[in-house]
Amino acid sequence: MVSDLVRNVLDSTIGKEFEKTTAKYSKNSFIAVPSSKERNYYKNGFEINYQDTLEQTCALEESLRQAGFGLGHRVAVALDNRPEQIIFRLALNKIGVSCVPINPDYSVNELSFVLEHSEAELLIYLQQQKTKVDRATQILQNPISLWCLDNNIGEFPRAKKPRKDGAVAPATESCLLYTSGTTGTPKGCMLSHQYELMSGAWYASLGGFCEIIHGQERVFNPLPLYHVNSGTVSTMAMMLTGGCQIQPDRFHPKSWWQDVNETQASIIHYLGVVAPMLLNQPERPFEKNHSVKFGFGAGVEPGLHEIFENRFGFPLVEIWGMTEMVRVLAANTKPRKTGTRAIGRSKPGLEAEVHDQNGHKLPPDEKGELVVRYSAETPRLGAFSGYLKDVEATEEAWRGGWFHTGDIVYQARDGMLHFVDRLKNIIRRSGENIAAVEVEGVLQECSEVEQVAVIAIADPIREEEVMACIVLKSGYTPDIHLAKKLFNFVNERLSYFKSPGWVKFLDSLPKTGSQKIQKHLIIGGIHSPKSDQLTYDLRGLKRRSKK
Repeated sequence: MVSDLVRNVLDSTIGKEFEKTTAKYSKNSFIAVPSSKERNYYKNGFEINYQDTLEQTCALEESLRQAGFGLGHRVAVALDNRPEQIIFRLALNKIGVSCVPINPDYSVNELSFVLEHSEAELLIYLQQQKTKVDRATQILQNPISLWCLDNNIGEFPRAKKPRKDGAVAPATESCLLYTSGTTGTPKGCMLSHQYELMSGAWYASLGGFCEIIHGQERVFNPLPLYHVNSGTVSTMAMMLTGGCQIQPDRFHPKSWWQDVNETQASIIHYLGVVAPMLLNQPERPFEKNHSVKFGFGAGVEPGLHEIFENRFGFPLVEIWGMTEMVRVLAANTKPRKTGTRAIGRSKPGLEAEVHDQNGHKLPPDEKGELVVRYSAETPRLGAFSGYLKDVEATEEAWRGGWFHTGDIVYQARDGMLHFVDRLKNIIRRSGENIAAVEVEGVLQECSEVEQVAVIAIADPIREEEVMACIVLKSGYTPDIHLAKKLFNFVNERLSYFKSPGWVKFLDSLPKTGSQKIQKHLIIGGIHSPKSDQLTYDLRGLKRRSKK
């Protein structure tokens, strides 16, 4: 049975629910930031309660209305993991504007694509991004208004087109979130007020190891607010239950336990990279002085679960979710399946099956594609509203009345689903989804490259790393200098995390009779790469820009 909390938000909006929670928990903290002398904002930390957040939100809401913004508009917000990102989103959603969260690691071309494709009316950004913003907006076909948080305190620039008539509704678009697509350019996932509220309510109602007590929880989430985990799942769950979202700028292994203790976190969110990096830190007395009840995330190697839990004293609950559907599956009930990739069971409100390539349900223990829906009667309820300007891709994803996730799983005889691998041509690196075809497209532009296949390679820290397997044109010598040149070519055009961490030169790529590259044969030979005269480790060159 679907929980009361989920049912109660079906016909509501984010603004209404935030006001309801504020009326009940006005003095509770809503957003917190741990202190950090290394950060360029809120060095001594930050904390704001529901009432003060509402007042700031209402002030922004009025200013945006006065500038002509409202229903039917989109506004791009590039405020990284600052608490202002959450406050601006609330203000925009209250007046029916859709927020387009911007990844600060976008390249100039990626930023211009998202701004153009989304048809955003306004970009709100930080001064540190000005150079990139100026370059990106100069190549837009349609001009966009700009507003820098660091320089602007007064009025917003006027909206260029009129807002639509009508009221904000559950189906109103609240967010346009871009995710890597297998066709190269990112896809804009249209998310509604109903989607986001149902996602938060679902998380808050999971129970078991994931019990959330209203008015008491503090979630420490180091993941980006421009992704769905932090921006929707934990933020909405806390907003609906009077809890607090603790938002560091990013994951810092050395100060992790100090930050968790300082902010009195009761729940932590993680990616696979978090567990090994914390385990590699020297033992400290305060690493068990925390108040954490459980960790919530995905991608921890099965062999590390018990080691992590014994050392730090709380369970890691593995989940499954994606931008298109983030009412998550969660392995949150007894008996726990540690040492496996268990991700939860099908249940009312998130029905899940394992299908073969013909759409037939597979029996227990057979591997196939994970497909999900709300129910047979209303399969798309609470899911993403579709891919912007791509009805064909939306309908293909929903073929047969199920959403096709692109993930390979199997269902054990006890009903537990177990993650196996990704079917889609997507590389998962430290929480970022990277479309192999996008990187291939850039490398194919290089004059030296005859053929290229980009694949995922297991990485002990980042879960997966990008490997470019390259066949050179005649006359070029495969060496470290050329490998670095190709790396730099990609790095100048795409986000740093998409650049190849490994470059391997080959004489040829394995193909089928129809000349389709057989990537699985490449992976089979070099699952754990080592540097040699034709394979170059370039992971040390992958650095986040400080601009």
